[in-house]
Amino acid sequence: MSAQAPPTNPPPRKLAGISYAWRALRHRNFRLYFGGQSISLMGTWMTRLATSWLVYRLTGSAFLLGVVGFAGQIPTFLFAPFAGVWVDRLNRRNVLLVTQALAMLQSFALAALALSHRITIHEIIWLSAFQGTINAFDMPGRQAFLVEMVEDKQDLGNAIALNSSMVNMARLVGPSLAGMVIAISSEGYCFLVDGISYLAVIASLYAMHLNSAAIKRTTDSVLMQLKEGWTYVSGFAPIRTILLLFAAVSLLGWPFTVLMPVFAGTILRGGPHTLGFLMGAVGVGALVSAISLAVRKTVLGLGKMIPLSTAAFGAGLIFFGMSHTLWLSLLMMLVCGFGLMQQMAASNTIIQTIVEESKRGRVMSFYTVAFVGMAPFGSLLAGTLAHAIGAPRTVMVSGACCIAGAAWFAGRLPAIRKLIRPIYRNLGILPPVNAVIQDSLGR
Repeated sequence: MSAQAPPTNPPPRKLAGISYAWRALRHRNFRLYFGGQSISLMGTWMTRLATSWLVYRLTGSAFLLGVVGFAGQIPTFLFAPFAGVWVDRLNRRNVLLVTQALAMLQSFALAALALSHRITIHEIIWLSAFQGTINAFDMPGRQAFLVEMVEDKQDLGNAIALNSSMVNMARLVGPSLAGMVIAISSEGYCFLVDGISYLAVIASLYAMHLNSAAIKRTTDSVLMQLKEGWTYVSGFAPIRTILLLFAAVSLLGWPFTVLMPVFAGTILRGGPHTLGFLMGAVGVGALVSAISLAVRKTVLGLGKMIPLSTAAFGAGLIFFGMSHTLWLSLLMMLVCGFGLMQQMAASNTIIQTIVEESKRGRVMSFYTVAFVGMAPFGSLLAGTLAHAIGAPRTVMVSGACCIAGAAWFAGRLPAIRKLIRPIYRNLGILPPVNAVIQDSLGR
């Protein structure tokens, strides 16, 4: 559904001070999305924490925590590449309207079962798999739609950073609220609040004024377009290398979150509020990271942030695994949140800047596979390792693997920079070669 009214964004202007960090909000469509999604994501994070705690309360099993994580993420691995083809073919706003409506129904189903005390681990697994299938279409759709909401491409990096800030503010507030709601009542009310929160983002999508984007019609089959996208991603070293490290971190590092109930309940001897504090600390670190990215004026320098932040994330995991005190665990979660967000947002910004527009949906679908699609295997691996060697040793091994991945990426960074530099010059991010030569001769 495309409205014909033109966007009503104010003309670009120079911004200074703190306002520069919010420059993407000048765009009306992004402003609407930012408001609606901020509300919806708080409900999403409430559901994530409530689901983990419900599984642990019903089963007491670290392995089943991994199974639920696997069920919720494996559909993304299977379906996201095909979803990316459809995102390039279809109206992206319509894709998001459908995915958000289906996600709302999934949350209401969880709420109904939990509040009626009829929910079992099998129903949690199936509903998690349904949500994962929705996410396979929703995530590449949202990533590709971001460009349509921000007409001035100079503001794209800021929009990605603000989007990350929004996610992590929700990560901070949502789990804390969920911990209080569970302590007062039950997990079912978290699911109910989440279902209602989807109305905000659906309303914001309907309220947008978008130019009628020309959808490229093609006679190529889905498989042919999928192959074209894969050839582009695998053949272009900057995107390939960034996604490989991203996939490794998602496989070996990110699944530490599925073990959080074990740390909260067994290692730190707390309850749902302790779990909320731990997840909230991750959110605080990630929020600080996202804000630091929002105030950046250029994408230059983001490449070196990827290995540095990955190594910081890995170190945070190692020391978290060693900790048996709440204050040190919270501090390490701050470090982990900061490092993980720096790596994720820097990777996203570089890819969104250099990707060809005609392949954006497919590239962002592979980004989704690297981010979410690898996590189910990581969740299953983390649950299995935690069962065998314990949760603390599991996250320490994960941290060491992330540091090794950071070292591998750093070794390839000079070659990546050489390939990206001409693209940055064409986009005006770097001055033309002739201007650089003239400037050096003038000196």
